[in-house]
Amino acid sequence: MIIGIDVGTTITKVVSIEGGKVIKKIKTRAQDAVTAATGAFGKIVLENGIKIDTIERIVITGAGASKIKEDIFGIPTERVNEIQAIGIGGMFLSGMSNIIITNIGTGTVIIEAGDKGISHFGGSGVGGGTILGLAKKLLPVAEFRDIMELAKNGKLNQVDLLMGDITDTSLSFLSGESTASNFGKMLDTANHSDIALAIINMVFQVIGVLSVFAAKAKNLNRIVVTGNGSRNPLGQKTLSDISALYGVEFVYPECAEYTTAIGAGLSDWNNH
Repeated sequence: MIIGIDVGTTITKVVSIEGGKVIKKIKTRAQDAVTAATGAFGKIVLENGIKIDTIERIVITGAGASKIKEDIFGIPTERVNEIQAIGIGGMFLSGMSNIIITNIGTGTVIIEAGDKGISHFGGSGVGGGTILGLAKKLLPVAEFRDIMELAKNGKLNQVDLLMGDITDTSLSFLSGESTASNFGKMLDTANHSDIALAIINMVFQVIGVLSVFAAKAKNLNRIVVTGNGSRNPLGQKTLSDISALYGVEFVYPECAEYTTAIGAGLSDWNNH
């Protein structure tokens, strides 16, 4: 058995892998990298009755991986590049190759993965952390689930300047409902629900358009969306609108939030 651990900025994910198949998966929260990795490892072992002597090795990746210098609990512990882990995990979960992978976490990383290898295309500091940070200053809530609940009843036309606000005719492929400027209207009647939706919409528009540009630059038409942000239903709605505009497909694999941990475990299994 191999344990793959993705030590993220805010959330750590752990998976157990046997014979190239994902068996168990869990996630935990901890700010300190060592606490996060060891705590998440202990949780998956204890909750699933995994015997320590059945674990061949641990493979770690993610933002906090470099902070872990020694073997975890005496088990051989290896490190894998996060870009490689996302690429391997994204191709494995989607069953596709020659794709753009957009991994949405605290920030966003965009990767090209396929027959010619895995490479870092680019990314953005805009991601889940942006939503939380803006919400803390602009809304009466700061927990993600509360932001999402507020946003369900929001109206973008109270906050965003739309194309229909500035012109009576279509511009290129943009309709009157397309965004001309995020937060460019901000009516006095805009409420917290409107602002919550506008924050989420802005973040996913930035991520979506950057991903489309990456796909177009590589003559690809599929974008695999991974990371915690892949599970955001309002974000998916925004990406769906972008998909319709640009003719590029966004794909959401099952268990996409565990992509990096899975890729770490599988990269090790494939090399042994």
